[in-house]
Amino acid sequence: MISLDEAVTARLESHGERFEVLIDPDAALEMKRDEFDDDIEDVIAAEDVFENAARGDRPAEEDLKAVFETTEPLSIIPTVVKDGEIQITAEQRREMQEQKRKQLINQIARNAVNPQMDNAPHPPERIERALEEAGFRVDPMEPVESQIDDALDDLRPVIPIRFDEVTVAVQVPASDAGKTQAQVREYGDLEREEWQPDGSWVGVVTFPAGMQNDFYDLVNELTSGEAETRILKNKDEISTR
Repeated sequence: MISLDEAVTARLESHGERFEVLIDPDAALEMKRDEFDDDIEDVIAAEDVFENAARGDRPAEEDLKAVFETTEPLSIIPTVVKDGEIQITAEQRREMQEQKRKQLINQIARNAVNPQMDNAPHPPERIERALEEAGFRVDPMEPVESQIDDALDDLRPVIPIRFDEVTVAVQVPASDAGKTQAQVREYGDLEREEWQPDGSWVGVVTFPAGMQNDFYDLVNELTSGEAETRILKNKDEISTR
């Protein structure tokens, strides 16, 4: 379950009665779009249906049966959310908007590069300033993923930017190969790997281009700066970092 502070109220009025449930706002939106596939118990603040959630008042069981043909809250909650309205306060809206804004900035920074600066990553601070300059407003009621394209359209007149991936070859000395290769595997898509006769490990991994600096920092930390990395430009050309 989630905390009451994280929840919003979904309200359905039917048969002259009002029914309210407390649920995570993102989960509520996914339910409305028929995109929800998680465990409902993980995204609600109370396994209950209310007549007035703020006061804790509950509807009569006969009213629940008349409208939903059941009194089981976990069966009723999705119907209230899908057929009802999501109620959020001004403060909740501000908090949701700020959370989505940070998520959007991080998503763009992880994937975007500057094509005029040899595809160098854009720091999150630069993305944030550019979004403010462009006047882009994050919709707190829409998923971050659905807002990225609009954000990029607004960003392009302000800064040179594009989404890209980078493929990096990394060679790790034998002393650090075990722990490092395990984390490199999780960083992106491992294209190929090879253990060398001296025990060192070579891997080729593809990941969002905006994550380059974080990747190099991780590898250098794990190997005390002893790893070698190369950006693969194409099949035949390797550019050394």
